[in-house]
Amino acid sequence: MNADADGHSGAAVPVQSREGSPVAADFVPSALGTREHWDAVYERELRTFQEYGDTGEIWFGEESMNRLIRWLQKHKIPSDASVLDIGTGNGVFLVELVKHGFSNITGIDYSPSAIKLSASILEKEGLSNINLKVEDFLSLSTKLSGFHVCVDKGTFDAISLNPDNAVEKRKQYVKSLSRVLEVKGFFLITSCNWTKAELLDVFSEGFELFEELPTPKFSFGGC
Repeated sequence: MNADADGHSGAAVPVQSREGSPVAADFVPSALGTREHWDAVYERELRTFQEYGDTGEIWFGEESMNRLIRWLQKHKIPSDASVLDIGTGNGVFLVELVKHGFSNITGIDYSPSAIKLSASILEKEGLSNINLKVEDFLSLSTKLSGFHVCVDKGTFDAISLNPDNAVEKRKQYVKSLSRVLEVKGFFLITSCNWTKAELLDVFSEGFELFEELPTPKFSFGGC
């Protein structure tokens, strides 16, 4: 990965993207892009975990999460490399990272209930060496920086659906990513809203494609 003139660099790795759909300008605003929605989701999932021990949904499925970990292993990312999970949700991905030997992990989410849920799940798993922070990635309040790997499993998708000026929020996302990712670091993104070409366009300044991970595809047939 080559750094740009400003020293910001990263490898945009579209792990999963849609095979053709409306361009970004045609995205319909949705409650899925609001903090209120996700606060409600994780408040509900936190109660469910407390009552039944159910950890909740794994975004894009368990296989998608495993593909990310296999990629890290394939490219021999050091076990002590700093990893930032952007929009960690229930923190299940963090648990899997630890189980596969990674030890320098941070999970952030702008929903306090998500962080409470993550902390509860980590405690149940007997894990205490993971950093969890309530953070809005678009308005970082702490000095998060120098991460070797940043992972997004749907946060950028949600931001793209925000009813309040999603275009500017996407631009701010790229700025925040440039701030937290170290030079020659890797950005792994999984998306169901964006094609590979669109992601490359959004992250064109300071990033270049390192690799696209093959994912299962299916199509619908008409009569």
